[in-house]
Amino acid sequence: MLTQSSKNANRRHVHERIRKKLLGTAERPRLNVYRSLNHIYVQIIDDLKGATIVSANSAEGKKGERRTGGNVASAKEVGKAIAERAKAKGVTKVVFDRGGYIYHGRVKALANAAREAGLQF
Repeated sequence: MLTQSSKNANRRHVHERIRKKLLGTAERPRLNVYRSLNHIYVQIIDDLKGATIVSANSAEGKKGERRTGGNVASAKEVGKAIAERAKAKGVTKVVFDRGGYIYHGRVKALANAAREAGLQF
């Protein structure tokens, strides 16, 4: 009997496979991406300490204002924001963890915007 799994379960399986190969260190922390239908979230993580150094997401902003973050434009804004915050903390090089998502669309736009803003990966 075959069991059907959801897209998110498949993504998590791919992410586990990717994480076996990636490790964020103090010199080169991991830039992790999570993409929901309405927003995109990104963190820079030092896996050795188990601590998040900086984070950014498309849901940030004024309270009560409805923001959409499920598009490429907001992913570019988040990419710029994470790069600026990382540089303020002294992080310039990261390892990119796409979170099991295909490197296309919002994930690619976020990565390119972070690169243009000064992060190296």
